[in-house]
Amino acid sequence: MASEASGMTQPGTGSSAAAVVARQDRIPIWALSYLFIGIIGIGFLFTFFDIFDITVSFIQTCIQIVPGCTPVNNAGYLGLPIELNLAGYVVGALVLAPLADRFGRRDMLLFTLILTGIGSLYTAFVPDYVNFVIARTITGLGIGADLALVNAYINEVAPGGRRASYTSLIFIMSSLGAFFGIWLGLILTTPPAPFPLGLSFAAAGPEFQGSGWRWMYGIGALLALIGVILRFQLPESPRWLISRGRVEEADRIVTDMEARARRRISELPPPATEIQVQSGETRIPYAEIFGNRLYLTRTILLVIVWFLGYVTVYSIAQGLTSLLDGMHYPPPESGLIAAFGTFGFVATAVFAFFFGERLERKLWLPIAAVLTLIGGILIAVAGPGNFGFAAVGSIITFFGFNLWVPMTYSWSTENYPTRARATGFALVDGVGHLGGGVGILVIAPLIPSMLSSMGLTTGPIVIFVIIAAFLIVAAILAQFGVATRRKRLDEVSP
Repeated sequence: MASEASGMTQPGTGSSAAAVVARQDRIPIWALSYLFIGIIGIGFLFTFFDIFDITVSFIQTCIQIVPGCTPVNNAGYLGLPIELNLAGYVVGALVLAPLADRFGRRDMLLFTLILTGIGSLYTAFVPDYVNFVIARTITGLGIGADLALVNAYINEVAPGGRRASYTSLIFIMSSLGAFFGIWLGLILTTPPAPFPLGLSFAAAGPEFQGSGWRWMYGIGALLALIGVILRFQLPESPRWLISRGRVEEADRIVTDMEARARRRISELPPPATEIQVQSGETRIPYAEIFGNRLYLTRTILLVIVWFLGYVTVYSIAQGLTSLLDGMHYPPPESGLIAAFGTFGFVATAVFAFFFGERLERKLWLPIAAVLTLIGGILIAVAGPGNFGFAAVGSIITFFGFNLWVPMTYSWSTENYPTRARATGFALVDGVGHLGGGVGILVIAPLIPSMLSSMGLTTGPIVIFVIIAAFLIVAAILAQFGVATRRKRLDEVSP
C-alpha cells in the first residue's frame, strides 16, 4: 500500500494529500450546495418508498397477478418476493459497493439508482407472479448498493463535527419515502371505508381490484429517474480521489468547498493538523478489511450488531400488522395503526439531525432500544377498540427503532478507511440484513401461534419483549465498539 505522510508533496500539485485532507477537515459547515443533500437523499426517498409500499399494496397486487389469491390467503405469497428482494439487497451491497471503492462514489451512485429504477419500472408492468418476484430481486440489488454508497459519500463530504447530523438529514428523506409509500398505498390500493377501518377517500374499487399498485411502482421508477438526472451534478468525494492518488482533482474540489464556506462564515479556522493519509493504489477492498486485524475485529462486532438489530426492525416492519390482526384488530385498522407509525419515523429523523451529535453514536442505541420496547408494550396493552392508544404506541415504536438506524449508519461508515469505506459498510449492513430474514421467516410467522397459546392479554406483551430484546442485546454489544464522535475520519480509521 502506498502511503503519503504529512508534508510530502504529490507530483504535479502544490499540495500534499495530507494538506488537502487537513483543509477539508477544518471546514465547520456543509460546504457543498444544499441542493446536493436533496440529490443524494432522493435515493433514500426512493429506497424507503419502495420498501414500504409493498406492505400495504400487496393484497391488490396478489389478487391481480396470482390466480386464486384473495385478501385472506395473500400472506402466503408475500414471503418469496420479500425474501428475494432482501437477498438481492445483500448481493447488491456485497458485489456493487466495492466497485465504488475502486472506481469512485459518483459514477456508482448513478449506476445503482439506474438499476433500482429499472427494477421498479419492471415491477409496474409485470404480467404474473414470477416476473414480480424477479423484478423485486433486481430492485433489491440496486437498493443494497445505493444505501452503502450514499452513507459513505455523505460521511466523506460532511463537516467532521456533523457527520451523524447530515446522515440523519438524509435519513429524513428515508422517512418521507416510508411515509408516502404507506399512505399512498392506503389511498391507491385499499377500498374506501370509514376511519379508523380505512380511509373514506381511498381509491381502490369495491371489489378491491384496480391498478393502484402499478401506479405505486411507476411513481418509484419516476423518483429514480429524477434522482439519476440530478446525481450527474455531484462532485466526486475528495477523500476518495486522494485515496486513488488524484490529489490535484481533490485539491480543486476542496478549494471550491472553502470558497463556498467563506461566503457563509467570515473566516475559516486554520487547517487541521496534518496526519498521514493513504494516497495511491491499494489492495482490493475486501483484502484491506480481512487482512487487517483492526478492521476485521470491527467488522465482526458490527455484523453482530446489525444482524440483531435488523431482527427487531424487520419483525416490526413486516410483523406488526400480523400481530395486530392476531389481536383481533380489523385488518384495515391494523394497517392504519402501522401507517401512524410513520409519523414517528419522520420525527426521529428530524430529532436525530438536531440532537444526534449530543451523544456518542453507540450511546444512542440503548435509548433507541428502550423506546422501541416502551412503544411495543403500549400497543400490546391497548387492545382492540383503543385505536388512539395503539397509534401512539406505534409512533413511539417507530421513533425508537428508526433512531437506531441513522446513528448506526454513521457509526459504521466511520469504522472503515476511505479505501474500503463503501465495502465495509456494505459488508456489515448487507450481511446484517440476514437478521431481517430471521425477523421475516422466524419471528413474524410465530406471532399467530404465540398469541393462540398465551392469549391476547399476555401474548402481545411477550412478543414485543422478544422482538425488542434483539435490539437491546445489539445496543449492549455496541458499547464495546470504537468512539467516533467529532473525530477525524483518518484518525479513527487510518
